[in-house]
Amino acid sequence: MEIGGGRFTVEFDVIVVGGGLAGLVAATEATAAGKRVCLIDQEGPQNLGGQAFWSLGGLFFVDSPEQRRMRIRDSLDLARQDWQGSAGFDRPEDHWPRLWAEAYLQFAAGEKRAWLHQMGMRWFPVVGWAERGGSQAHGHGNSVPRFHVTWGTGPGVIEPFVKRAEADADKGLLTFKFRHQVDNLVSQAGRITGVSGTILADDPVLRGQKSSREAVGSFEFTAVAVIVASGGIGGNHDLVRRNWPRERLGDPPQSMVSGVPHHVDGRMIGITQASGSAVINPDRMWHYTEGLRNWDPIWPNHGIRILPGPSSFWCDANGERLPAPAMPGFDTLGTLKILRDRGSDYSWFILTKAIIKKEFALSGSEQNPDLTGKNIRLLLKRLGKEPPAPVQAFMDKGEDFVVRNSLEELVAGMNRLTGENRLDPSRIRQQIEARDREILNSFSKDAQVTAIRGARNYLGDKLMRTAKPHRLLDPAAGPLIAVRLHVLTRKTLGGIHTDLNARVLGADGEVVPGLYAVGEAAGFGGGGLHGYNALEGTFLGGCLFSGRIAGRHAAA
Repeated sequence: MEIGGGRFTVEFDVIVVGGGLAGLVAATEATAAGKRVCLIDQEGPQNLGGQAFWSLGGLFFVDSPEQRRMRIRDSLDLARQDWQGSAGFDRPEDHWPRLWAEAYLQFAAGEKRAWLHQMGMRWFPVVGWAERGGSQAHGHGNSVPRFHVTWGTGPGVIEPFVKRAEADADKGLLTFKFRHQVDNLVSQAGRITGVSGTILADDPVLRGQKSSREAVGSFEFTAVAVIVASGGIGGNHDLVRRNWPRERLGDPPQSMVSGVPHHVDGRMIGITQASGSAVINPDRMWHYTEGLRNWDPIWPNHGIRILPGPSSFWCDANGERLPAPAMPGFDTLGTLKILRDRGSDYSWFILTKAIIKKEFALSGSEQNPDLTGKNIRLLLKRLGKEPPAPVQAFMDKGEDFVVRNSLEELVAGMNRLTGENRLDPSRIRQQIEARDREILNSFSKDAQVTAIRGARNYLGDKLMRTAKPHRLLDPAAGPLIAVRLHVLTRKTLGGIHTDLNARVLGADGEVVPGLYAVGEAAGFGGGGLHGYNALEGTFLGGCLFSGRIAGRHAAA
C-alpha cells in the first residue's frame, strides 16, 4: 500500500492503543465503517473499558429531558458561559482546546443524549448539581444541575461499546491484543505506520489490580492509522508531582491517594511525545480534596472520593475553617489551592449522623451497588434513617473516620488518629458554635449557610442530597463524625495536541500523518478542552466525543 509517498504493507486499517472508553468508541466507530481494527492494551481482557468501569457514570448534558422534568432551565448559552468561566483559556496553544470545547458543548446540547439513548443507555431521573463554583456568574462552576448519573453507573456506560466490540470481533473486523505493551510508534517516510512493543505474560489478577510486567516476547503491527487512547497520569504520582503547577497550587502534597489504577501511568503520552508529537498544558490537572483511603483496596494506594452535600464543617489540618468558595461540592481546585497555601496535606470534615446519611455519596461503581446493579429496592434505602451500606462500611472500617458523642471526645480522637496533636478543641468549638448560631439566624452572613439554603431550593437536593439545616452540636442530630480527607489524584486536563479531527499535531503545529489521540491522553480533546477547571460529567463525555471523532475520521 502506498500512502503519502511511502509504500508499506499494512496488517490493519486502524490500530487503537488503549482499551478504555475512548479506545472502545474509536475502535467501534472505525469498524462501523467497515475498517479492520486492532485494539491493543497492556492489561488483560478483564480490564476492558478501563477507568470508566470504576466511575459513577456521570454525564454532562445541556437542556436534557431529565433537567426539564426537574424544572431546571438550562441552555447552550448558559453552559457556554459556565464552561468559559471555568476553563480560563489564556495561552496561545489553547486555540484547538477552545474549538474542542465549543464543539463538545454543541454535542452535549445536541445529539449526545439521543446517540447514547438509542444504544440503550438510561439515566437516573434526579440530576446532580456538581462543582457549583460559589463565586461570580461569569466565573467557575455549574450554574444549574447537569450531572446525569447513568443507570448502571460506569459499567452501564461501557456496556454498549463492549458489546459492539465483541460483536465486531466475532465478525472478524476487530482484533484484540491484550497484554501487549506499546513501547514505540513506528514511522516510515514521515508517517506513523504502526506500533511495536513488549508482549507481557498473562496475569489473572482481578480488574483494576496491579498486574505483572514480565516480558515474554515482542511485537510489531502496521496500520494506515494509529489512535492513542492510553489515558492520563493519575496513577503515577512521580509524574503528577513533576507536572504539578507550583505557581498556581503551591508544592504538591507529600502524601496522596490514587483515584485510578496503577496502569494509568502516562507512559504512552511520553512515547507519543518522543515521536515528535506535541504535548501541551501538562500542568493542568484535576485532583480532589475529599479522598479516603479505601478500607478494601483494589489497586495500590486506592482512594475513594466523597461526593459531599454542602453541610459539613470543613477545616484544614490545624482545625481552621476553610473560607468560601472552599465549601463541600463547590470548587475543587479552589479548595486545593487554599489547602496547599496553608501547607495542609489533608483536611477534615466534621458533621453529624443526620448529615452523613443524606449527604455522603461515594464515587465509583463498586461503591454504589444500587445504581450499578439497577436495583430500585436497594436504591430506596438511601431515603432511610441509616447511612447507605457502603458509607456505613467506611464508618466502621475506614481508617479516616472518628465517631464520638461529644466534640471534645471527637477532637481527641482526631488528634490520636494523626498522632500530630494539632487540633485545639476550644478553637474548633468556637468556630462550630459561630456556624451554629447562623443556622438559627434566618438571615445569616455565613456563605456556607446561605449555600445550604440555596441548595434546598432545588427539589433534587432537598429530597436526596442536602440535610435539613441543623446545629452540628445538637445532640439530637448526633453522634458527631470527623473524616480525614486526603488529596486524591484523578484526571489529566492537558495532553497530546490535536486538531478538531483528533489528528495529532507536531511541535511545529503541523499534522503528524497517520496519528490520532483521544480521551484523557489528549486532554479529552485538543490537548485540554477543559482549560484549568472541569465542570464534572465531562470526563466520560470527552472520551465518548473524542473517540467518536477519531474513529470516524480515521476510517474516512
